[in-house]
Amino acid sequence: MCSVHDTVEFEKRGIPGTVIITQAFKNACVYQFRSKGMAGHPYVELPHPIHQLQPEDMRNVTLRYMHDIVRQLTAAR
Repeated sequence: MCSVHDTVEFEKRGIPGTVIITQAFKNACVYQFRSKGMAGHPYVELPHPIHQLQPEDMRNVTLRYMHDIVRQLTAAR
């Protein structure tokens, strides 16, 4: 998962990062963070699947998780 790799690289540089995934990728995300020495790093987990959502529905899903995204990017680690 490139997004986990990118997040790890950002965090190493002191730049907050998070990953937004769907439920189907949870295990892969957890494994990748653990293998890169960042076990327990937070991520945002959306319901799966989302590929069939219409733009308005995707907007609503995004808005439901916006607080989590902001919290993770502004939390002190």
